Amino acid sequence: MARTTSLADGIWLKREDEHELGAFKWRGALAVLEEKRPETVVTASTGNHGAATAWAARRVGARAIVFVPHGATRTKVALVEAQGAELRVEGYDMDDAKAAARAHAAETGAFFFEDGAEPAQFDGYERIGHELLDELPEPAAVVVPVGNGALAIGIFRALAERAPTAERIAVAAAEAPAMHESWVAGRPVDSDRTATFADGLAVRVAIPLAVQELNALAQRFELVGEAELEAAVRAYAGHGIRVEGAAAAPLALALREELPRPIVLIVTGRNVDDAVYHRILTGGP
Repeated sequence: MARTTSLADGIWLKREDEHELGAFKWRGALAVLEEKRPETVVTASTGNHGAATAWAARRVGARAIVFVPHGATRTKVALVEAQGAELRVEGYDMDDAKAAARAHAAETGAFFFEDGAEPAQFDGYERIGHELLDELPEPAAVVVPVGNGALAIGIFRALAERAPTAERIAVAAAEAPAMHESWVAGRPVDSDRTATFADGLAVRVAIPLAVQELNALAQRFELVGEAELEAAVRAYAGHGIRVEGAAAAPLALALREELPRPIVLIVTGRNVDDAVYHRILTGGP
């Protein structure tokens, strides 16, 4: 179980970065592959989901093939390979890689695991919400970063069931606004950009199931800019916590405005590329 720890007065962290893979994705991947039990699983990822899929595949005796886009961070690609996945590099963003993975699965008959589109993932992430409520039963608000939306859906389900007065706040990168625009519109809206260093939030094509579920659960959905994300990464570093861009998004919002307390921020992962991390901490170009 990941810990819930205090960052400052009234600000609590759910530390999903402390798992051996450095991110929360293992929960959803294991739930899906235990349910499906495929011989071969094909997926696309910028890193954390791919590593989690390979990690879970080893536990159910499956072969994992992971498509990543050109430019995926070296840290995360190395993590995918370390978990035994067969790596394929295709396309120039996550959605390009996903299209290539989907085509390969269709051609070979393998199970295509689309991150954010498998209901069992939501169940896996719901456990995060129950764990934080076991430790902090009455938060005033919980802030969850949104890439494809699966994590927020799971956590918000637990909150809706056990802590209905807690405000359910989603946050995404302003430079990757597809899920935010979909939430505002009440339907899937694809974006023309994913120009954020927070690669875990870099979704250009919204997943209809995730949009439907998130629209019913999120009470607020905010966007944070690149400078705000970088400031949050530095703030975490000041507390001795290394985070990637997606994990910094909830704190970025908390630094920008006064949020109700006690508040829980979900720390989703630590697998930031070394060069990116150094640039942010030193203020380099």
